[in-house]
Amino acid sequence: MYEQDFIPITMNKQKRIALVAHDNRKKDLIEWVKLNKDKLGEHFLCGTGTTATLISETVKLPVRAYKSGPLGGDQQIGARIAEGDIDFLVFFWDPLEAQPHDPDVKALLRIAVLYDIPVANNQSTADFLLTSPLMDEEYERKVIDFSKRIHRKVDEL
Repeated sequence: MYEQDFIPITMNKQKRIALVAHDNRKKDLIEWVKLNKDKLGEHFLCGTGTTATLISETVKLPVRAYKSGPLGGDQQIGARIAEGDIDFLVFFWDPLEAQPHDPDVKALLRIAVLYDIPVANNQSTADFLLTSPLMDEEYERKVIDFSKRIHRKVDEL
């Protein structure tokens, strides 16, 4: 990979964290947020509709709510990632139950990878990421500039 193929994007010390959970994992995510309330309270939180509302009411942390996942909330969060307004995604998904909005979930995860944001899909990964020393400092993500790569490939032809 060529260094010029990357666009640096700086995450501030205060991260903008999206919290998402499928129905069968909402209680798990709420419990994880309770355990990490102090640390999460240092950051800006958002989430899909029901998840954000439950966390806000149960844990008493401010969480900006987007629409419910099946009603476009996953896509809203994906758009915020693409716009640079979300730095980090915690998505407790249910791998054993098909979701009617699975294509939206796949799109959200694809956007998260494309824009090089940390993603936790289970509690262990969320624990590791949240306790990383990088959570307390600025961090420079390197987003691949695909247009430069495409142009270089065309020039090589």
